[in-house]
Amino acid sequence: MTTESPVSPAVRVVALYRFAAIDDCAAVQTRLTQLCPAGVRGTLLIAPEGLNGTIAGPDRAIATVLDGIRDLPGFADLDVKESTAATMPFHRLKIRIKTEIVTMGRTDLDPVCNAGLYVAPADWNRLIADPDTVVIDTRNDYEGAIGAFAGAIQPNTRTFRDFPDWFEREGRALLDRPTPPKVAMYCTGGIRCEKATAFLRAEGVDNVHHLEGGILRYLETVPEADSLWQGECFVFDERVAIGHGLEPGSHTLCRGCRMPLSPADRAAPGYVEGVCCERCHATRTAEQRAGYAERQRQMEIAAHLGIDHVGAVLDGSDGLSRSP
Repeated sequence: MTTESPVSPAVRVVALYRFAAIDDCAAVQTRLTQLCPAGVRGTLLIAPEGLNGTIAGPDRAIATVLDGIRDLPGFADLDVKESTAATMPFHRLKIRIKTEIVTMGRTDLDPVCNAGLYVAPADWNRLIADPDTVVIDTRNDYEGAIGAFAGAIQPNTRTFRDFPDWFEREGRALLDRPTPPKVAMYCTGGIRCEKATAFLRAEGVDNVHHLEGGILRYLETVPEADSLWQGECFVFDERVAIGHGLEPGSHTLCRGCRMPLSPADRAAPGYVEGVCCERCHATRTAEQRAGYAERQRQMEIAAHLGIDHVGAVLDGSDGLSRSP
């Protein structure tokens, strides 16, 4: 008689944020540390402007953390996007205090009171299909390269901090029309485009909208047959990218330059798993490549033994080690 091995329960992954004034960040950090049990991993960022992060763990543990955050003053309407992963996508828990919960380098903005208008995913297609709408992707170059909404303008910024400079250099001219256009902005989970709308409004642009819940909620709720999304959505954890229905995508991560790799990228001559890809192989020394190869070997041993290896960690959400 044979018995089947029990199926491991899926890990609950939640991306969360809210712009709300925090007077005592250290007290909130202490409270979040108390709320998160050992089974919860990921990163939470705290700043005077609010809270941002992605965490993963068992259902009950995540529910406890979310309930605790919603009990904080101003956080009852916490924005949460949920998905699942077959395995834990983070290797540790980090709760950090920052100047901003998503770094634009503009602490004078007030996304709480001065952000643009939310647009529900169900209404997004109508807005961006309007020829009088300028659609702007507020993510970075490596994110837009693997997926975007049809017709969106790609600023091709290296980090979100570059967005204000791009707007002054190129973006403002896109809106210079006899009749000012509507502006529709989007990002992965909603936080960057919400802050970007506050920036545009501070710059005198009034008719500004942003996708409520970001790409993640759109991919979760809009049927693929009706979708205007093309490609996959980069996410800041070990899943690397997801598609419609929040299903795992086809991209993996280069461990040399930490850029997303498509199946075609992995077939290129310069790709070595765990070491480098076509983009970065020529920029790495022999010593670096040897170190990466040893790290990959250790990761494979750890995977075979069923234990964690911190070398595998991508470690992030909107604003962590792979910075937006």
